[in-house]
Order: sequence, then structure tokens, then C-alpha cells
Amino acid sequence: MGSLSSQKRMVVLVPYCFQGHMTPMLQLASILHSKGFSIVVAHTQFNSPNPVNHPEFIFHALPDQLDGFDTSFVNLLNVMEAINSNCGAPLVDYLVEIMKDKGQVISCIIYDAIMYFAEAVASQLNLPSIVLRTSGVVFMESFHDILRLHSQNRFPFPDSELENPVPGLDPLRFKDLPVPVSSVLPEKVIEFYESFINIRSSAAIIWNTTEVLENSALNQLHLHYKVPSFAIGPFHTMVPASSSTTSFLKEDRGCIAWLDKQAPNSVLYMSLGSLSTIDEKELQETAWGLANSDQPFLWVIRPSSVNESDWIEHLPEGFQEMVGDRGLIVKWAPQKEVLAHPAVGGFWSHCGWNSTLESICEAVPMICRPCFADQLVNSRYLNHVWKVGLELEQPSDRSVVEKTIRRLMVDNSEGKEMRQRMLDLKTQVESSVRKDGTSYNSLNDLTAFIASFP
Repeated sequence: MGSLSSQKRMVVLVPYCFQGHMTPMLQLASILHSKGFSIVVAHTQFNSPNPVNHPEFIFHALPDQLDGFDTSFVNLLNVMEAINSNCGAPLVDYLVEIMKDKGQVISCIIYDAIMYFAEAVASQLNLPSIVLRTSGVVFMESFHDILRLHSQNRFPFPDSELENPVPGLDPLRFKDLPVPVSSVLPEKVIEFYESFINIRSSAAIIWNTTEVLENSALNQLHLHYKVPSFAIGPFHTMVPASSSTTSFLKEDRGCIAWLDKQAPNSVLYMSLGSLSTIDEKELQETAWGLANSDQPFLWVIRPSSVNESDWIEHLPEGFQEMVGDRGLIVKWAPQKEVLAHPAVGGFWSHCGWNSTLESICEAVPMICRPCFADQLVNSRYLNHVWKVGLELEQPSDRSVVEKTIRRLMVDNSEGKEMRQRMLDLKTQVESSVRKDGTSYNSLNDLTAFIASFP
């Protein structure tokens, strides 16, 4: 992994420990490494990345005291709180040891917004800090409005208002906000949101986005934050080609050989990401909608993603016999490679920000089945702003599933127009990361900004 003594100007990265956050942080690490910085990744012991995949970085595990802790999805807020309480002191101790080496210069700490303890550590050690936002800008803007609405005692919202637009956040409706708007928000949740949007003494913000997608939101952002913002995304398009996988789960590469046998633009790729879950009824209705659509599909079903199942035992009886070789089910897939495959013509997605960017960059239109958090915001933008996705309004109705798949995948005017819009969007995003594009220039500005720290 390299020795500290051989390295000069260093950036310390502090990622959050779940896949959707770890991936962009490691991508950013590869980007900064390619710009000449030494990289230290200070991570939790829980869900730690595999150092073998990134021998060019130094990895250091921070004791997080999560052994025996409930790390399930429903307890994530407490997981975040525990990490921020437990990891600060170990990070201080580690960085002090580095700083004793006169040959080492720590330029700054870059931390995931959820890992706000790292900003306190940076302040304590008189080091600059930069916060990384792994979501889109609109998602962050929505939090400011959630807190405003909470201060006005607007929660919970009645069903009659859910379809109404959020003032100032058009086209988002109240139902698209990344919180359960039909419920009273607990004070603990509000406290987390307030902490999440607070950048404290951080010197700048890094965004995995591009002005092509979120120019107006980036401009609005400056009303809330008076520090530089660097929109240098999509990260995955700027990572050196030699970079290794960032996936926690083993990727089933056999699906690529299966895709090689399929016709161009014929396959619907389906994945709800690394955390989202569905119930048994939705799984079965999705399966029958797929079967009745007559479209080829590659379906990622994670173990435990359906009612804590071992894998696919809840699929309806007779489904696999009915679809035969027309479908392939895997536990996990090399997603960027799948989306880039010419056989793939659509992406059934939870609309996480990484998946959204990856789909746009491969010009693959989407069927949007958001589950929580920023997925709701991203889905609305895919459908009503960029117009490159279809909202799956009733995922537990097989006839709606079948109809939505056919709208996207069958060769008709709607599918063609959506595919052309996605191709146009891909072209614009590609131009932003090329020389003199907005993301390209922003990355150069970020590099200079970090190098300017004393």
C-alpha cells in the first residue's frame, strides 16, 4: 500500500461506510491521485473497503465500536450518530502521528457530509477541510425547504396536498421530498438534517454533478453557502481507466457473456441498488409484469432484499420456466459495464444518484422506482425536467409494470423520443468533462485550491 515516508502532499479522505457514499469518495480519491496527491482513506471498520483494490492509497481503519451494534437500514440514524461519536478521537491520534513526520504535508481533509466529526478534527488540528456531497444539488436544496416547512409547523401534510408543488422547488411535489411528509418529523431527525446541511468551517464543497444537469440549483446554492463550490462530476467519467472496482459485493461477470447474445437495445436491466428493499407482493407483481411484457431482462436481486430472503425463493411459481432464457437473475452486476453494453436498452432503477449519473452517461433511459431519500428527488427530475425516465406509479400492479416496460422498450414514438433526449443529455455531459468543459475546468480549480493551502 505504499509507505507514508515516501509521500509528500497528502489528502485525507473520510468516507461514509455505505456503498452509495463509498463509491464516489473512492472515485474522487482516484481523480486526486491522478493529479499528483498522495491519498489516505480513513474509514470505519464497519463496511471497510478492500485495500487490495486500491494499492495506490493508504487505508486506515478507525475503531468505530460498532461490533454488536444494530447496523440495519431501519437503524441508520443511530449508526451515523455512533460513528460521529466514536471515530473523532482515533482520527486525531492517527493524524497527529502523520504530522510528526516532517516530510509529510497534509493539505486537507475531505469528508463525506454525514461524517461531520472529521470537520471538528480538522479544526482541532488546524487543518483545512472540504465537504463532499455525494448526492445531487437539488436534493440538498430540498433539505433547506424541509427545515423551513418544519419551522412553519406544516408537517404532517394531508393526502390532499401531496401532489401540490413545493414553492420554490418546482417541479418537486410535497410527495417528492426525501422525508415521510405524511408524518410528524421527530426532533432527532430534524437535528440530523440541520447538522447535514451545516458545513461549519469547511473551506469548500465538492459535488459529484455537472452544471449541465443542475446549473440553476448550483446558482441557488450560493444563497446558502458563501464558500467555493466545485461541481466536478460525473466522477466515474473522470476516474483513470486503470482504477479498480469500488463494489462491496462480488460482481457476477457471467451476465456480460449473456448480454453478448442479446439483440441491441433489447434488454431491460433492473437493479434497486445496494440498500433498497421491496416486499414479497411487489417482487411477485414485478415478476409477472416482466413475464407478460415479453422483453428480455437482466435482473439484480440481492440476498435479503426481499423480506430478509436468502435470494429468489419468493419468486412466483412457474415464473422462471415461463421466461426461460429470455431473462437472467444475478445477485450483483458490474453496473457501469452493463449499462455500457449495446444490448441494454433500458434501466429499471431506484434512481440513486450514482445510478442516475451512470445511466445518463451511457444514454440508457430509465424506469424509475424510487424508494427513499434522494431517489425521490432524482426520479422527479428524470421524469419531468430531463424527461428521460418513466415513473413507475404502481410497482405492485403487474399490469402497470407490463405497460411501463412496453412504453420504454417497445419500438414506438415515446420510447424513441426518450432515447434521443437521453442521447442528447449524454453528449452535453460528455462535453462538460472534456478540456475546457465546466467540470474539467472546475476540477482544475479544485486542484489549484487544494494546492494553495499552506
